[in-house]
Amino acid sequence: MRQTLDSVIAQTLPPTLWVIVDDGSSDDTPHILEEYRRRHDWIRIVTRQDRGHRAVGPGVIDAFYAGYETIVPDDYDYLCKLDLDLRLPPRYFEGLVERMEAEPRIATCSGKAYVEENGQLVSERHGDETSLGMTKFYRVSCFTAIGGFVREVMWDGIDCHRCRMLGWMACSWDDPELRFVHLRPMGSSQLGVYTGRMRHGYGQYFMGTGLPWMIATAIYRIPEKPYVVGGLAILWGWLKSAWQGKPRYGDAEFRAFLRRYQWRALLLGKRRAIEAIHRERCIAD
Repeated sequence: MRQTLDSVIAQTLPPTLWVIVDDGSSDDTPHILEEYRRRHDWIRIVTRQDRGHRAVGPGVIDAFYAGYETIVPDDYDYLCKLDLDLRLPPRYFEGLVERMEAEPRIATCSGKAYVEENGQLVSERHGDETSLGMTKFYRVSCFTAIGGFVREVMWDGIDCHRCRMLGWMACSWDDPELRFVHLRPMGSSQLGVYTGRMRHGYGQYFMGTGLPWMIATAIYRIPEKPYVVGGLAILWGWLKSAWQGKPRYGDAEFRAFLRRYQWRALLLGKRRAIEAIHRERCIAD
């Protein structure tokens, strides 16, 4: 957490306001946050009671909205949902703003996440067609237009697809000045990495993803740790959810849009599929 706090404070373009939500921490978090709040008047702390269990997905977004509800969104041009397990490069926010000012159709964006392994930075291999959930940078007007975040697992995929549905762009860049260190591996869980992968499979099912896409995802994840079984755990999470008849995201138009994109991506590749959507739907400058 201190690494995140220090790297945000060191930004060449620091936040106008940083609302940090303490979601019922029982360790030294409150004391550390108060230490930083006293030193920086643009930091605000919101404290919530411990819910008694971890709620990945909806819990993360509940915490985000506990902070969001303390601001007047129209007072700002940009907002960022930021996790406290990141180390950002110094020009991170300035670099994102520069790119969004140059391309008004971008609704949300981010840099790329890396993890440190044996002194080396290893990419978490996120696609260019999404902004990463741990650091979602948004144009406030677009965030409002899509209705904000869904309070469920896969909220960080639904928002990007909804942006494209409405004619905007969602993207991320692997430029050196935008690469940040993720201090906790993607897809991890308090119950273990396999639970995290299965949770991702459920999230894909909830969002509306079809089985062909999930099979392709399992194959794509084979070279990632835990090798082979990590991808299979994602697929099993989807299959188990389908077998149990779990509910899916309630917007049928969105689910149809998602499936069309996924079939295009399987046949043409993600880049060409996204380019086709931009040609069909993107709002003119």
